[in-house]
Amino acid sequence: MAIHRKRFRVEEAIVGEMPSPEMIEEAAPMHSEIMAELRAIRAQMAKVPAAPLSGSAALAAIDASTTQELSDARTMLETYRAQIEQCEKLKVELDLIHDAIDRTKREIATLHGKSFDGGEMAKVNGELGAVVGGTEQATQQILEAAEAIDQAASAMSKVQSADQQKRLADDIQERVISIFEACNFQDLTGQRISKVMGTMKFIEQHINAMMEIWGGVDAIKAHVPAPADTRTEDEKLLNGPKLAGDVGHASQDDIDALFD
Repeated sequence: MAIHRKRFRVEEAIVGEMPSPEMIEEAAPMHSEIMAELRAIRAQMAKVPAAPLSGSAALAAIDASTTQELSDARTMLETYRAQIEQCEKLKVELDLIHDAIDRTKREIATLHGKSFDGGEMAKVNGELGAVVGGTEQATQQILEAAEAIDQAASAMSKVQSADQQKRLADDIQERVISIFEACNFQDLTGQRISKVMGTMKFIEQHINAMMEIWGGVDAIKAHVPAPADTRTEDEKLLNGPKLAGDVGHASQDDIDALFD
């Protein structure tokens, strides 16, 4: 409860008439409300964004932002274009490899179907076996006929009877005819070897085609391992008969020169 004191006339004359305690108590709530409103207005002002830029400054900011976005988009577009070009090149290379593999498969299938199947290779082996057998048989027949001729000629020189000489002469003539017949093996051997050579040429053509598919002979040579000679000393001396144009062989003149 407020204490009411008496005011003197001197105080009223100097200070003026003071509000009564009732009026002070009524003004206090209004002051609180005003301060609350001021605080609310200050909080709202703190949330309000800064004042917008001027017209020229705003346009400059928009232009800078647009320029940066265009630059980023152009850089990204160039990156995508380079990646697409690399993908196209890779696709071309893959298509070439696929085509080479497909062509090689066709060549191998042709070789397998016409050369390397059981029937064809058995035929080639049979032809070569017949060449060896025919040559051996003809050689044996020629040797037997030559031996018989030698014996008949020796006997002819010792007999005096004309009939015996005639029989020996007929025997020699028959042996000579036998030699001529045996020499026919060359014709049969040539025919058989021609068949084998035809098969070998067929295989060679398709192998060369496969080599061309993968870059030619030079490209294949790059993957050929270094040759290793595993022959013994005696095997190195047995090189077989010399072919026309072969190098590294001693001629008869070279051999004769050793004895001069």
